Amino acid sequence: MTRRAEYAACYSKGMRLQTKHFVVFALPVASGKGRLGLAVTKKSGTAVQRNRIKRVLRSFFRLHQQKLPAMDIVVTPKKFLKADDLNMFLAESDLLPLLAKLYEQGSGGGS
Repeated sequence: MTRRAEYAACYSKGMRLQTKHFVVFALPVASGKGRLGLAVTKKSGTAVQRNRIKRVLRSFFRLHQQKLPAMDIVVTPKKFLKADDLNMFLAESDLLPLLAKLYEQGSGGGS
């Protein structure tokens, strides 16, 4: 996702889900291809720290793209998450159960 309007639509019309370290907004899309958006603000730290968070999250979603439903997904880290603490294990343990829930709802299995 690249445009502000796409993020705004996901925030206003999408589902809001929380994990221990992240807030995730998900909006089902008509096309078969979902997109990822990352909203990492300055509250998360310096530019180096923000880029590390984004790099780990992109890597996580790249590795698990087959589990992604046809949804636009925006991931925002909570402000207490430190970039040095974030690794692939923490991202997987926090986001994989959420992806399973989104996949159920995206494929018509949920409400």
